[in-house]
Amino acid sequence: MTPDPKSHGLGRVVMVVPTYDEAENLAWIVERLRRAQPAVDVLVVDDDSPDGTGRIADGLAAADPQVHVLHRSAKGGLGAAYLHGFQHALAEGYDVIGEMDADGSHQPEELHRLLDALHEADLVIGSRYVPGGSVVNWPRSREWLSRGGNLYVRLLLGVPVRDATAGYRLFRRSTLEKIDLASVRSTGYVFQTDMVTRALRAGLTVREVPIEFVERERGDSKMSSAVAAESLKRITLWGLRERRDQVRRAWRGGSAGRGGAHR
Repeated sequence: MTPDPKSHGLGRVVMVVPTYDEAENLAWIVERLRRAQPAVDVLVVDDDSPDGTGRIADGLAAADPQVHVLHRSAKGGLGAAYLHGFQHALAEGYDVIGEMDADGSHQPEELHRLLDALHEADLVIGSRYVPGGSVVNWPRSREWLSRGGNLYVRLLLGVPVRDATAGYRLFRRSTLEKIDLASVRSTGYVFQTDMVTRALRAGLTVREVPIEFVERERGDSKMSSAVAAESLKRITLWGLRERRDQVRRAWRGGSAGRGGAHR
């Protein structure tokens, strides 16, 4: 039996699940999550799905006091939905705030791995690309695109994380408070990279644990070539800005050293 998360000493835990047109998947994934981790709450953040996902979420919440729903008035992007959910969860006093997809790609039955790892970390990532991790039912081309994007992130931003774009995560409350959510501007898929970069630059501990990522069986993926291109563009701009700032810091340090030698 999977351990109750309260026995981990982690306090109150909630998983934020953003949705847009996930009517085929939502009840299925929430039922799996509630069965796998009965003490974990669920917060569905729906972006006014035209397929009725919001109504399904309301029905789940009416039947289960540990399921909650936030309705947003328009589709604002993955990051915007997570930010809304995180801010609500912080206001509600949760100690651990997680994120996962509604399409079944993140398996609730593996959540215990992330919970266990959070004892020694501020942010835990369910990773496809550490030893033991895997991807199921992706074409080879998509997997290599994802791996290449993560390599690009590591090289350009200097982020020592194998799967910086992953969306199966647990944050301690203190982590989100140190990151300063009010200053986060990324709203799309690049949000994931933004958050892990901010955590590392705040001096926080990030751990990756292996998961089996399973491609969705029902519904349409929200990832497209245009979304991927926009994410790479944003990451490139961040990387160039960081390199520029590093050069400036080095130059100022060198100038101070030379100035001191003449005093």
